[in-house]
Amino acid sequence: MPYAPFDWIDDEARRRAGAGLVRTLRPRPAGTELLDLASNDYLGLSRNPEVTAAAAEAARTWGAGSTGSRLVTGSTALHAELERELAAFCGFEAALVFSSGYAANLAALTALTAHDSLIVSDAGNHASIVDGCRLSRAATAVVPHADPEAVRKALHTHGGRALVVTDSVFSVDGDAAPLAALADACRAAGAALLVDDAHGLGVLGEGGRGALAAAGLAGGEGVVATLTLSKSLGSQGGAVLGPARVIQHLVNTARTFIFDTGLAPAAAGAALGALRLLRREPGRAARAGAVAAELHGRLTAAGLTAVRPDAAVVSVRAPSAESAVRWAADCRAAGLAVGCFRPPSVPDGISRLRLTARADLTQDQITAAVGTVVATAPLPVS
Repeated sequence: MPYAPFDWIDDEARRRAGAGLVRTLRPRPAGTELLDLASNDYLGLSRNPEVTAAAAEAARTWGAGSTGSRLVTGSTALHAELERELAAFCGFEAALVFSSGYAANLAALTALTAHDSLIVSDAGNHASIVDGCRLSRAATAVVPHADPEAVRKALHTHGGRALVVTDSVFSVDGDAAPLAALADACRAAGAALLVDDAHGLGVLGEGGRGALAAAGLAGGEGVVATLTLSKSLGSQGGAVLGPARVIQHLVNTARTFIFDTGLAPAAAGAALGALRLLRREPGRAARAGAVAAELHGRLTAAGLTAVRPDAAVVSVRAPSAESAVRWAADCRAAGLAVGCFRPPSVPDGISRLRLTARADLTQDQITAAVGTVVATAPLPVS
């Protein structure tokens, strides 16, 4: 027999193709006529002149790359400034910036637990949380989606250190977690609460300060937040926010901080520029939510099944994975870019189109987007 150690990959590829689950990279051009409702650029800041100028100035000042890990040469005054302003804006004592939101979640989950800890994780949590739970080596109880009573029961079974982790806004359907009830369950059990606010920052809370600020939980002693700089702030990177002693613990123990190259200065500069712009223009947050509500209202009025958005994500159900792929392709052909979520990205197995509201969308663009989604729907609209 010839030596062919990767023949199994061909078998996997055939199975994916048969199930309609093949994923393809599609490099986007610098300029496009497509109306973008697929990205996570909720506030429309990724191409904002002030934000891109901040990125360019940071690169000119600090160089193209961070040149090393944060503990060696990868920390600049710009990183420290971003951390101070992020913490102050979101209502926390301190912050620590990472190269991605994924790395931030891995750091928090692995550094704040141990082999004898219990992690209670929502079934709808993002893949980065799932992977963080696995890497932590802690016992993990996966509880039904958005079910505080199930969280209470899971915590009751464990007498030691415990941490409850949830997305603030779930990326698939755009629904919000019951943060107040989860915080109550954590206080009753002496557990910590870790919230990934990737989809809440810039959209929820006063002026976009996030879901924890909206729930009155920001800055709590037992509360830690993670977030990304790549959505509402239009840049790249992630952060952990919490009590100063928690952040100092991460500096000393989090492997995705200690051993990863620091965030590039251009990304830090862009995120800081976007954050300052949002502070000056807090109405952008409310506008993103209003656009999402209008998209949902008009799509459901046309007969489509869409989940009511709690932030800026509008999820529209498709009858199958194959029809979702065709639907998204038909939208693209008609000039509209939308997301397409299907197994294994969706925990319930229901395929969807995922539309992201943007604060900078005009009424004409909203009307065009709704018209395209409805006209290309795979089933007759009632």
